[in-house]
Amino acid sequence: MPLNQPAPPAPSAAVPLGGSLKTLLLRGLLAGLIAGLLAATVGYFVGEPKVDAAIAIEEANAAAQESHHASAEPASGHSHGDEEEPLISRSGQKFGQFLALGLSGLAFGAIFASVAHFARRHTDLSGPKLAIGLGLAGWAAIVAVPFFKYPANPPAVGDPETINDRTLLWVASVLLGLAAVGAAVYAYKLLRGQLDTVRLIAGVAAFALITALGYVLLPGVDEVAADFPPSLLWQFRIASLAVSATLWAALGLGFAALTEFAQRTSTPVRGAVATAG
Repeated sequence: MPLNQPAPPAPSAAVPLGGSLKTLLLRGLLAGLIAGLLAATVGYFVGEPKVDAAIAIEEANAAAQESHHASAEPASGHSHGDEEEPLISRSGQKFGQFLALGLSGLAFGAIFASVAHFARRHTDLSGPKLAIGLGLAGWAAIVAVPFFKYPANPPAVGDPETINDRTLLWVASVLLGLAAVGAAVYAYKLLRGQLDTVRLIAGVAAFALITALGYVLLPGVDEVAADFPPSLLWQFRIASLAVSATLWAALGLGFAALTEFAQRTSTPVRGAVATAG
């Protein structure tokens, strides 16, 4: 090979996730903020129309009950229609979700970066692959497992007196999701040295086993009225799932993109052209 001809590029190797914890936190906060705003945008255009429809049904039912009470008590000297206005209007609620999801994205981004800082010591995955994997694991544990056991309900569904019990059950389902993801990772690492497909099958099987066992042990909750439109119910639930999926997908991909950009800008240029002396 002539001396003045550049050497062929070496095959690219997986670059581990680098940077200090502070750097990762800043990266996670930026990715989380972007993810939260994107999720709020999906919620505004996809979820809010379903919420409006559910509120209209709730108000119609309340008006029907009010009319029934008025006809049953003609001699009463008071009215049941003097209800307090909500503290925040519907317009305020719709735009307030950008603030709420933006702050949630920041919080999830900080947690994401902290987990990535810990996980990079126990894996040989590259930085972007690790970020995408953590995003998928977070979505599975915090969104998917709770959703398929206790799916979200619109405002007109649910007994207000059981809200504390339902909140505790949702927290229990999140803990179940975290345990299922942990079991999947443990099974995958336990089979180190085996074929990748074997390790993946073992991880998926462990995840499914723990999830199924938890679903059997956790009690069911069904407070949907028989006259509530099933199409609106599932449209709301799918919209809710779309918002959370957008948040975690954007968080994982955003962190991965920022990581790859940081790795490219910090990698020195190789393959300098040799010249003849």
